[in-house]
Amino acid sequence: MVLNRCTDRTEEIARVHGAVIAREEAKNLAMIRNAGLAVATGEIVMTVDADSRFHPCSFVDVVEKLATGRYVGGGAMVYPERWSLGILATGFVAALYLAKYRVSFGTFWTTREACEAIGGFNPEFVTIEDVDFAVRLKKLGQHRDQKFGTLLRSALTTSCRKFDSFGDWYLVKNADFITRAFSGRDQAAGDEYWYEPGR
Repeated sequence: MVLNRCTDRTEEIARVHGAVIAREEAKNLAMIRNAGLAVATGEIVMTVDADSRFHPCSFVDVVEKLATGRYVGGGAMVYPERWSLGILATGFVAALYLAKYRVSFGTFWTTREACEAIGGFNPEFVTIEDVDFAVRLKKLGQHRDQKFGTLLRSALTTSCRKFDSFGDWYLVKNADFITRAFSGRDQAAGDEYWYEPGR
């Protein structure tokens, strides 16, 4: 588990449950994810954000897919913990931006070797570091004649805390913000929505 500027009891609770702790204070999700990868010891790597939950079958499905040798890794279907018209519209808008990449995300699963082969997450991206990682992982798979997979049965459930804070229609009504966020390098956009809200 990677702690990033935590001010609550996260570390205490994680240690009680045997978690290995890493720290990264940067406002940069790529660096935060890489800090976790640096202390991980398994041959299979999976990532998930603190506000998302794995499906009970996620680990089983990943092990089975990687064991076939046909997959370089992949992502998952992602469902919000609640639905509204605004959340559906946001998903549609995001899909328009992501359609050209044809990758899934939410969680990433791959082997340590493949993750190291692509250099982990690129810290030049303060946003969409997950999309960049997926694109590079998929390209590695194509080179190796392996597929980029998507967990369908074991979809991820993600928190709606951003919608609760900003409103369900925020991203639809602020097209300029989405463009800035999908540039990947706009720190102000990252701070506004991911790194600094509520601080």
